[in-house]
Parts: sequence; C-alpha cells; structure tokens
Amino acid sequence: MNRRDFIRFISVLGVSIVLPNSSLCAKEIERILENEDREGFYIRFIKPVKPVDPSGWRLKVGGLCDNPRSFSLSQIRKLIKTSQVSRMKCVESWSSKAKWGGFSPKTLFDIVKPKKIAKFLYFYSADDYYEYISIDDLLKPRVLFVHEMNDQPLPDVYGGPLRLIIPFKYGYKSVKTIMRLEFVEKEG
Repeated sequence: MNRRDFIRFISVLGVSIVLPNSSLCAKEIERILENEDREGFYIRFIKPVKPVDPSGWRLKVGGLCDNPRSFSLSQIRKLIKTSQVSRMKCVESWSSKAKWGGFSPKTLFDIVKPKKIAKFLYFYSADDYYEYISIDDLLKPRVLFVHEMNDQPLPDVYGGPLRLIIPFKYGYKSVKTIMRLEFVEKEG
C-alpha cells in the first residue's frame, strides 16, 4: 500500500467511525494506478487509471485484417509462449530488466491475418495512451506481447494484463495495459 492509498484508507476509516451508518462505510477504497518511482521498474501511466480486471478484460483486434477477433486473457495465455530477459530503457534515464513471458506478434498476425495494405498497428491502452508501431518493427526479433513478468502474471502496475515489450526502442513504445489493436495503413 502506498502513501496515498494509506491516507485514503485512514480517511474512510475515520469517517466510518464518526458516521457508522453512512453508505461510505460499505464502499471499498478505489485503487488508482499512478506514476511512482520504485526501485527497479518505475511505474508510468499517461494519466491515473483504475486497474483493469483481468477476468473481464478482452483484447479487441480489428481494422485492416481478414479475421478480426476479441480475445479473453485465458485465450491469450493459450497462445504459443516465448520467454526472454529484456532490459527496458526509459527516456527518463533509468533502466531495468525482467524475464518476460508472452507471445510474438507473428503469432497474433497469423490468427487475425492483417491485409497487405496494413503498415502500422494502432495500440490503445486503458490510460488513454495510444501509439502507432510499424508492422515491420513488430516483426523484429525479441518483440513480445507479454502477460507474465518474472514467471508471474503481469502486475497491473507494470501494464497487466497485457503489454508490449519492444527492447530496441525506449520504454514508452512498450505500450502497457493494451485494450485494443487496430491495423491501419498509416499513422494517425
């Protein structure tokens, strides 16, 4: 529990003691993911966001492809898994490495079959961050969609349930908490 969550907890606890019949007593403290400087991997989001519930999460894939799909996390976890240790480098001058587990973009592309005119993949994340990455870059070695970090399910603070790892680019290209992918002909 970070400092902000602790203060929220104490505040709700105090109100519930003073006003025991208040509906506030029954409410859980809402957890929000925000930027935080942690030893190892820093936590970075474009704006504060509620964690995504993995049980209801769906990855929607569409745009210029022959077989648009929506995947549950259990379906994602059944794709051919690859693991690698990769270092993420941030433009803020920190870096850290982890063991990542997931699947290659090619595995996904083989299922949804992007059209030949599709040159970029548009990523939309839960915190409203978006990015366009060329299909050529996504097909390079060591690029992964990951749902595991250090042999555990990918934590929400690091982009769970699904994020991209693209080691040869700065960390902001490794889009976190991916909600939707769309094949497009050109950037934005």
